[in-house]
Amino acid sequence: METVFLILGLLVVVFMALGVYATVKVVGAAKRGVDRTITQARRTVEDTTLRAKTYGQLGAGAELAQLRLSLRTSMRATQDALRAGVAEDASLSESLGLFERLGVHGRELDEELKALEREPDKATVASRLPGLKERTARITGSADALRWAARDRARQFADDDLSMLNAQIDVEAGALRHWTTEEPAAQPGRPADRGGEPDAPGGDRTPPEAITARDPRQRTAYPWQKTARPETTN
Repeated sequence: METVFLILGLLVVVFMALGVYATVKVVGAAKRGVDRTITQARRTVEDTTLRAKTYGQLGAGAELAQLRLSLRTSMRATQDALRAGVAEDASLSESLGLFERLGVHGRELDEELKALEREPDKATVASRLPGLKERTARITGSADALRWAARDRARQFADDDLSMLNAQIDVEAGALRHWTTEEPAAQPGRPADRGGEPDAPGGDRTPPEAITARDPRQRTAYPWQKTARPETTN
């Protein structure tokens, strides 16, 4: 009896542990979903604000907003393209690693541009704009190169697969239309097959000759054949 109670107690503990584990997993997944939603919403708000600044401001403020907007757009597009492509092409993992290193420089530049938006000394900001533009162009240029290279690679694979598929379909279509193959032409100097009898002069067909049976007595004897015995009459 004590053994039964012990087993029941262990089962209750196991079920409780499984319930707690499932609850933690569900809560964690929900939290990650909420975090992603909040992050996406924050990015959308920031991008909208930057676009508004590029149109609503003049001078250094508008240029800083434009630099941040172009940087964020390029980096996000490249990140999405590489992460989507690496699931089908493992060779893109190295490209993704290079992009992660590039992302460190991109985040540092974005933070610097963001800090300069609040800088009251506009003259200092204007003096630093040429260098900031160059850094932004270098980072976005590298990001764009990775993104377009990944897209070109995927398109080349798709073109190769399509070419191979087209060749296979052409072979299959030819096999399905085998009855359309032309018959071999008659050889020169050889009359066409009209049933086995040549035409007589004047275009009239001669009647076939009668076929007579061979005389059994005139048959050619072969060494392996037995001599036929004469029939006897009683």
